[in-house]
Amino acid sequence: MRRLWMLLLPLLLWGQEDFISHYEYGEMLYANPRGVSCSQCHGKSGEGQIIVEFRDIHGKQALKGSDIRKDSLDDMIKSVNNYHKIMPRYYLTDEEVKAIYDYLQKKNEVYLEEFTESNTTQ
Repeated sequence: MRRLWMLLLPLLLWGQEDFISHYEYGEMLYANPRGVSCSQCHGKSGEGQIIVEFRDIHGKQALKGSDIRKDSLDDMIKSVNNYHKIMPRYYLTDEEVKAIYDYLQKKNEVYLEEFTESNTTQ
């Protein structure tokens, strides 16, 4: 029995895969990082969306989450780790923010390619 373990242990350690992929981890964090979903304000793909509409003395107003699809990783790390008037501070690690960033980059691959192409042809 001991010999069998000696043969199988290296194979088990070498063949170990992550429980979830990096993409799935980013998707999970974007959906619910610390109890408040990023998508509630930034939309399903980071495009930004209206959070609430209201009327005041200036008429109809809207509070909208920003489009974060073109943000750099550094911008996202700074944004998540700073205080804002509306956005909660999530206390995410740089690795967690990178997973969200990579998830959004992959999810918006076509949009970002089209955006890059339109900016280089002008």
